[in-house]
Amino acid sequence: MKKGISSILCVMSFVCIVTAQSKKVDKLNLDFSAIKKMAYTDSARLVTIFKDFHENPELGFMELRTAAIVAKELKALGYDVMTGIGKTGVVGIFKNGDGPVVMYRADMDCNAVKETTGLPYASNKTVKKEDGAEVPVMHACGHDAHTTWMLGIAKIMMALKNQWNGTLIMIGQPAEEPGGGAEAMAAEMYQKGVPEPAFLLGMHTAPVAVGYYLNAPGYRMAGADQFDVTFHGIGGHGSTPNVAIDPIVMAANAIIQYQTIISRNTDPQKATVLTVGSIQAGVDNNVIPASATLKINTRHFNNQDRDFLVTRINQIDSGIAVANNLPLSLYPTMVMKQRVSPLVNDTGMVIKINSILEKFVGPGKNLLGIPPTMGSEDFQHLVIHNKIKVYDYLLVGIANPAEAAKANAAGKMFPYYNHNGDFKVDLSAIPYYTSFGAVALLELFKK
Repeated sequence: MKKGISSILCVMSFVCIVTAQSKKVDKLNLDFSAIKKMAYTDSARLVTIFKDFHENPELGFMELRTAAIVAKELKALGYDVMTGIGKTGVVGIFKNGDGPVVMYRADMDCNAVKETTGLPYASNKTVKKEDGAEVPVMHACGHDAHTTWMLGIAKIMMALKNQWNGTLIMIGQPAEEPGGGAEAMAAEMYQKGVPEPAFLLGMHTAPVAVGYYLNAPGYRMAGADQFDVTFHGIGGHGSTPNVAIDPIVMAANAIIQYQTIISRNTDPQKATVLTVGSIQAGVDNNVIPASATLKINTRHFNNQDRDFLVTRINQIDSGIAVANNLPLSLYPTMVMKQRVSPLVNDTGMVIKINSILEKFVGPGKNLLGIPPTMGSEDFQHLVIHNKIKVYDYLLVGIANPAEAAKANAAGKMFPYYNHNGDFKVDLSAIPYYTSFGAVALLELFKK
């Protein structure tokens, strides 16, 4: 899941901003004004980076250009950098004495969406996918802002290295949108010596006003499966359907029956979603094809519900095969492409971070009470296979406050939505959440 900016060239050293600091991090007393000054002094540089990312978006596992910039910036700051992790992922490590291992993650990929914002730095890029299709691309979920924040935070953390002890790991992650990027990095980086973190932190854009955020414990995002079901039939001439077995009709029948899984088979008080996002079959008007493929997405909050959805889909598919007198060799087939677990924020970590953020931004800015979203994330897959699985993922507002207020006055929840061509990040969000993220990260090093 997938946004605004403001920046200035920073040539002056951050060290001159930081006054005498104690190495005893258990007595760490964050100087909010100094951290803000660092972020806003660096604003022009960060906005330039953000606009460049926005104008040059890259799809999942294709983020070669973005990854190269991230690696270059982290190396220049003094981080030990590993590239090509999980295909296009970047890891930056800074060991700063004894203390906790803290990991910060930013996803780098974009969406196959045509940009309609009209911004002077809007994307006009197209990309050829593996299947040969050429699609427009844009950062319609704010990963360009996520990556920019990480680079700004990385600089502040290095400037303030005398104020904290431990190991900081910066992650530039590929392929959040199609899924699999976090899992791919986790499968490789720990084997290559990246230490397992005690805490994992991340932020994601949300189309509410800059300055507001949501950080709550427990279930926050749904798990998701993406898979293809192919119905196999017997092709033939459109004029003689009696000697064919039409897979399009079988697929259409399945789509209708799938909806009863949610409406008639699932407990109404359990949140689940089943979507058929694509039907692919045939070419000509007068030809019955030999197969039809449905691209399916499901959402759930526990493995029991997840397994139930898959089981019922398979039962419906088999029933349709029986009804059409298909031999076993032509029964529908399922190909699982992605599985993402629900995102469950650690309560202790949330309390720790919220305690400092409320002091930093003031009360009333945390939008508590908003229920979990059916949207999904793979952020947690960086640690869910580890012994320690402590993580916190925040949603942060990136909409221009005036635009957000106008939308609210018109009865709209948001001025625009993620994954839409009009999604945009207000430039003021760039320095704001750079300082915001640095404060949260520094708190995790406090004993």
